[in-house]
Amino acid sequence: MPTMLLLPATAASHSPGSPSRGSGCGPLEQLTCLLLRRGLEQSGVARRGQAGTMGTFVFPCLFVVLLTGGFPGGCAGDNGSASHSTASTTEKPVPLNNITDAETFISGAEVAVIGFFQEPESPEASRFRLAAGRIPEVPFGLSTSAAVLSHYGVAANTVRLFRRVDNDQRDLDVNSKDVDADKITHFIRMNELRMVTEYNPVTAIGVMQSSLQFNLLLITDKMSPKHPERMHRYRAAAELFKGKILFILVDSNLKSNERLVSFFKLKKSQLPALAIFYTPDEEQDVLTLDEVSVERVQDFCNRFLQRIQKKEDKPEEKALNEEL
Repeated sequence: MPTMLLLPATAASHSPGSPSRGSGCGPLEQLTCLLLRRGLEQSGVARRGQAGTMGTFVFPCLFVVLLTGGFPGGCAGDNGSASHSTASTTEKPVPLNNITDAETFISGAEVAVIGFFQEPESPEASRFRLAAGRIPEVPFGLSTSAAVLSHYGVAANTVRLFRRVDNDQRDLDVNSKDVDADKITHFIRMNELRMVTEYNPVTAIGVMQSSLQFNLLLITDKMSPKHPERMHRYRAAAELFKGKILFILVDSNLKSNERLVSFFKLKKSQLPALAIFYTPDEEQDVLTLDEVSVERVQDFCNRFLQRIQKKEDKPEEKALNEEL
């Protein structure tokens, strides 16, 4: 059974000096986990959710160890997603003057980013525009409307990322001069989870912070001539489980992903393969494939979901029988 690591749902809830919980990782892994936590604390990322709720994320320690190389030096130019739309030629950021404009803007993309400011020409808004120019495939909007800010419950000088895959939102306070265009860019790359997200050291953090507890990995060779068709089918399957399972692409050609492949006891000769796991209790399953199809992915996911549901129903049945 793989070693698991408990990570707090919000970085601010962790005390850097406190010991990690439930971890059988070695000293190197413990240091890596601690550095990752501190990195999240320093990123200024806030997750919007139910007030007073403090959840816990459980993630394989190996996935954290994969981050030991740190963030890529030029991550501002890295593509963190497996499915990017064609770069838009419209004005960036798009001015959002009312609530209807903002709602339409958000609903039109898998990932959308809005900068909420008091003044459109403020230094904070200028840094936001600079970041927007670096990520052409992500739609950026800007609003100074008091009605729009009030509708979304945000303070001025806040960048919010909206994503469809888990119906989640992430906030970045850009009031500080330290939050420059580079940090805004990194914040977006880290959190731009899509219907299918490609695994890399930057998106790994966003994956760990997602509220979705089921993760499905397609481990495959991106250089294969069959890759475009595989991805088309994988994305189609992802739409069927939107809001339930986070679909992830793992490129088996990358040396940095070798340990991830071995984690699921797979060899390159067995790929492509699907690997699914349920983060709260380490449950996992693997399916090797001759070819990727919507039906096979759907069946694999449904069987796993049913298995977890039956497992969780048993304690309730037992408690009910004891009461009777």
